[in-house]
Amino acid sequence: MKNYIASEQEGEKLKELFVDGLKDIYWAEKQLTKALPKMAKAATSEDLKSAFEEHLSETEEQVKKVEKVFELIDEKAQAKVCPAMEGLIKEGEEIIESTDKGTMVRDCGLIMAAQKVEHYEIASYGTLRTLARILGHDDAAVVLQDILDQEGNADKKLTDLAESHINEAATQE
Repeated sequence: MKNYIASEQEGEKLKELFVDGLKDIYWAEKQLTKALPKMAKAATSEDLKSAFEEHLSETEEQVKKVEKVFELIDEKAQAKVCPAMEGLIKEGEEIIESTDKGTMVRDCGLIMAAQKVEHYEIASYGTLRTLARILGHDDAAVVLQDILDQEGNADKKLTDLAESHINEAATQE
């Protein structure tokens, strides 16, 4: 893909949008490091608990990777409240509160909530990666692609868990 910006002024506006998006996802990832342990604790299936714990470790790494992107583009790492992630986390908390402990129905709800988070992150990182390339920050684009790949893998793992046994078990409750 060719790195092209029509004018310096447009490039500055695009960079502002890019940095704003980084601040947004930085806040989101930091909040997920608090939400994932709660989701793991609420999960019934050991496989789902394990998936949340593994993704917590990845998310902690992703926070550091986003900090690296800020460094690569000569910006200070700052977080900005992400209303979308705030809502998605709240939705996950509501699922925990509204489902019975120790049930696969709760696990189905947790997977649903987690996949909404993953899809938000996939959309965010895909866009940020593309903006990094357009702005000529190829090194930052590589880091963002790495995170995007991890988010895609997390989403696939959740789908596999749901399809392998959790959804089926929930129908028996």
